[in-house]
Amino acid sequence: MKLSPGTPPAQLVLASASPRRLELLAQIGLIPHEVSAPEIDETPLRGETPRRCALRLAGAKAVAVAQIYPTAFVLAADTVVAAGRRILPKAESRDEVRDCLALLSGRSHRVYTAVAVVGPGGRSAERLVETRVTFKRLAADELDAYLASGEGLGKAGGYAIQGLAGGFVLGLQGSYPAVVGLPLYESLCLLRGLGYPAA
Repeated sequence: MKLSPGTPPAQLVLASASPRRLELLAQIGLIPHEVSAPEIDETPLRGETPRRCALRLAGAKAVAVAQIYPTAFVLAADTVVAAGRRILPKAESRDEVRDCLALLSGRSHRVYTAVAVVGPGGRSAERLVETRVTFKRLAADELDAYLASGEGLGKAGGYAIQGLAGGFVLGLQGSYPAVVGLPLYESLCLLRGLGYPAA
């Protein structure tokens, strides 16, 4: 998309405080002009499926920040880790990390990452990426070492695949960047589709 003379450059706002999402965008040459993390309730609704939860939260984040930056392209994402239909929490304590990893040990689970973009004028689009991740069976000492690292705190499902937990992964089918927090191909497609001059 070519800008007309005198047209201000397109502004990109990341609706997230996640340093991982910033790093992923930088990996493909996208540096947001602003970072604005919305304050929204991320509690799953009663009976809500993991995929619907991810889509709803990503959309809510994008809309909330677009109200502050109505002339910008606002990019938001939400990642949900699920064992079957059960949505795992963002672990806020060592006990929650332990519970999540005990559940994921030796089995496959799904990671749903939704991306939502709101463009100038309010046009919007969203995509959902589903990735299957298989963990090895974790020995007690491995679990204790991971708990001691503190790495799983604040992470969906109690782990960060780009860190120590990468050593637990036997297989992955889908998008690695989506598990980290932002599917890059889909994000670029959404931005381009709404007219952002992405490289």
